[in-house]
Amino acid sequence: MAYKSDIEIAREANKLPIQAVGAKLGIPEADLLPYGHDKAKIGQSFIKGLDQARNGKLILVTAINPTPAGEGKTTTTVGLGDGLNRIGKKAAVCIREASLGPCFGMKGGAAGGGYAQVVPMEEMNLHFTGDFHAITSAHNLLSAMIDNHIYWGNSLEIDERRVVWRRVLDMNDRALRDVVTSLGGVANGFPRQTGFDITVASEVMAILCLALDLEDLQKRLGDIIVAYRRDRTPIYCRDLKADGAMTVLLKDAMQPNLVQTLENNPALVHGGPFANIAHGCNSVIATTTALKLADYVVTEAGFGADLGAEKFMNIKCRKAGLAPSVVVLVATVRAMKMNGGVAKADLGPENVKAVKAGSANLGRHIENLKSFGVPVVVAINHFVTDTEAEIQAVKDYVKAQGSEAILCQHWEKGSEGTVELATRVAAIADAGMANFAPLYPDEMSLFEKIETIAKRIYRADEVLADKAIRDQLKAWEAAGYGNLPICMAKTQYSFTTDPNRRGAPTGHSVPVREVRLSAGAGFVVVICGEIMTMPGLPRVPSAEAIMLNSQGQIEGLF
Repeated sequence: MAYKSDIEIAREANKLPIQAVGAKLGIPEADLLPYGHDKAKIGQSFIKGLDQARNGKLILVTAINPTPAGEGKTTTTVGLGDGLNRIGKKAAVCIREASLGPCFGMKGGAAGGGYAQVVPMEEMNLHFTGDFHAITSAHNLLSAMIDNHIYWGNSLEIDERRVVWRRVLDMNDRALRDVVTSLGGVANGFPRQTGFDITVASEVMAILCLALDLEDLQKRLGDIIVAYRRDRTPIYCRDLKADGAMTVLLKDAMQPNLVQTLENNPALVHGGPFANIAHGCNSVIATTTALKLADYVVTEAGFGADLGAEKFMNIKCRKAGLAPSVVVLVATVRAMKMNGGVAKADLGPENVKAVKAGSANLGRHIENLKSFGVPVVVAINHFVTDTEAEIQAVKDYVKAQGSEAILCQHWEKGSEGTVELATRVAAIADAGMANFAPLYPDEMSLFEKIETIAKRIYRADEVLADKAIRDQLKAWEAAGYGNLPICMAKTQYSFTTDPNRRGAPTGHSVPVREVRLSAGAGFVVVICGEIMTMPGLPRVPSAEAIMLNSQGQIEGLF
């Protein structure tokens, strides 16, 4: 049987005018700032007026460690949101915006798939409403002002060897990881070594996604540490008087974007930090706004639960005072087989033994998520090659872990395929079974926080960090930053720092290569193993297949 591609399905969508989608959440037309007919921003004044409204139930969708077999976390998030609406609940979806880097690299798109998508698919995967361009511009304005300050006499006494603010670009470009700037003579400034990160790893992205309003945004931008003097005292963004102009550039980007699913249900798509090198959640302002407008809000955290969900709980929920009512953990039979040692080319034939062998990865995530005090439901994202025996093997395994697994067919059937999941999730959320608590207290030392994540989530034996890193953490504690949470930058493919180690390994170490203080965002980034904050393109990038056809339509996004 031939199936339509995601972009073909999205192109056939019967979309409502965005004002009609907003009306489902009670948003007046005057408080929507339209970007065309099918997307809009929600006005800041309307959001401020929601302060006294009652919050709905928060549902987190996460997943096992990603495999080349595919898991479908965003697809399940959208399918569950549609399923809740189908059974008569007032629900909204909150997901992140897509980065151009992975769209043109490996991913090809990030708006769901099959009949569980958010539309307009093409715009969402490309320039959308310009939020990422605004973040890139604001970040690089600060970069320019640092070098300009040094050029015009350096009255702040910036030590050029200790400028920690790099540049960003929303593209995978490994050639820019380490660069030398200001070559070419006196008129171009003082040469120094720096580099580029991808925009989704920018502290400005994290700040936009954690800020409560424009005032909070400007304060956090001002708190960014950009460099140090020779005496090691910090220089802040506000010292350069850059925070005001950066806020101006981010004024519109701060407003959440409203779009719709294929079934015309509301979706707030806002912010986009990666979960392997940043905190991996959509914006606080989008999530809290949705919670005031809907009875159930389905949101996702990037990559596997060891990264996205851990950061959702320990960073986003801690900072925003949120607490999930239930977690949906996405898995596939195909991924279980890959974790059980089966090659991607051999995933078709039934292999119950491999499913059972690979389920340890799923079990580890269930156990980890339960440690936050939140009930867990496993969503088996159905593939047409799955057999009844393989599906039953996953269900039996999950039951033995004290949880439950529900087969979902949203990719093929839309909301019809998630009725059982939606019914169960709503019942658990309504029962108030969650007793959420973060993994570690604010008062714990920074290195102990790193060890807690490494040992309790990754099941590592130890954290390897040299004296310079430990001394840096102690210096930040002495400067008053010891109460910040930790943002681990680690491969998404494994519980270890080795992307090739699947399953649920133990007896490994977590090597820390570098630590970065994100004082404005309010966390410490811990870079582990070989993870890169500027990814590269694969041997055959998706960009090679993306083009306009003879009708002027986009092809190659999927």
